[in-house]
Amino acid sequence: MKKEFFTFREYMKRDDDKLTASMEDYLEMIYRLSKDTSSTRIFELAAALNIQPPSATKMVKKLANSSLVHYEKYGLIMLSKKGRQWGKKLMERHQIVEDFLRLLGISDNILEETEKIEHTISTQTLDCLADFVSFFNGRPEVINDFRIYRNNKRLPNNRGI
Repeated sequence: MKKEFFTFREYMKRDDDKLTASMEDYLEMIYRLSKDTSSTRIFELAAALNIQPPSATKMVKKLANSSLVHYEKYGLIMLSKKGRQWGKKLMERHQIVEDFLRLLGISDNILEETEKIEHTISTQTLDCLADFVSFFNGRPEVINDFRIYRNNKRLPNNRGI
């Protein structure tokens, strides 16, 4: 069977039912901010994402149109049931990817690296990463062996392409 290759953009077009990466970021942050209080406000969201409040308002309106949040101008942002489910899933995905990168010994720019990966990873790959992280977390001696292996390597850390 011949493999068919596509550009990254074409692979991403195949997921039409997916939220955009930006929508995911906003939804995840709304979930984080409202996890304990059940709501948040535009200025809190904007500050958490390092953006201007008008940008946050624009995206929150999009999320409201998708029935993921409830929002009224100058009011509270509250996740709908569907939005809460998505937010929880997105936060868990973020944590799995970050935990995986930490296992590999990645520490520089880990948040940036996590963000780049989390928006493109498939459910199947994420499930495998979760199993991988769980497997290794239960075996600290293997993690230690891997770290020793990495420390003994003589190759440069950044092999850029």
